Amino acid sequence: MHSATWIHYLPIATTIICAAFFAVLVSRASKRKWAPHLVWWAVGVFFYGLGTMFESTITLAGNTELLNRLWYWAGAILGGYPLATGSLYLLHRRRVANTLTAISLVVVVVMSVLVFVSPIKEGVLLNYRPVGRRIFAWEWMPFLTIFINVYAMIFLIGGALQSSVQFMFLGGQSKRAIGTGLIAFGAFLPAIGGAFTKAIDLPEALYIGELLGIIFIWAGYEFCIAGPSPIKAVSSPEPG
Repeated sequence: MHSATWIHYLPIATTIICAAFFAVLVSRASKRKWAPHLVWWAVGVFFYGLGTMFESTITLAGNTELLNRLWYWAGAILGGYPLATGSLYLLHRRRVANTLTAISLVVVVVMSVLVFVSPIKEGVLLNYRPVGRRIFAWEWMPFLTIFINVYAMIFLIGGALQSSVQFMFLGGQSKRAIGTGLIAFGAFLPAIGGAFTKAIDLPEALYIGELLGIIFIWAGYEFCIAGPSPIKAVSSPEPG
């Protein structure tokens, strides 16, 4: 593949959807006294859309070293972390969430700095799409994202799956069971696309995963807020 195809324009649609979803989350957060889980989910969707915005910019205007760094930072470093943190605040006690967030933020800040100071390899930048891990001269750099991946798997995907199972056994909670299941599935799709990007430098798989992922996550959110409040306290990563 040596030029842009229709797949490279998918991030434009993803960015538009993220912008609309972000507005919905901010509106709901303002009505819920800026609950931490809603704020973090809004931040997560913002960076999700920021990453796809950089993808869109690269497709439309061409790639640069700065754009590639910004894409990697917004996607690989901050793509799933805020969403996972939002679920952390919803699933666990405030003290636990505050402690884990304080620790993880230090790691994320250090990783962010490294993304912008690592030397870039010569001759690997492509004009029509970003380049994944092979662009960094420090070849150990991509392994830093393992922390983010595990963090998101535990608190975002794992928490949503756990809540979906719990809601299945509560009377009248079918919508929340479906919603949290959709959130887990939606969060898993860009993770799969990201794995292809890291393994074989195929961001096109990420583009598809990102678009389908945000659609499923938003659909899951709508199912959750449409359902009745749980009869008893149940951990749920739905941002409502």
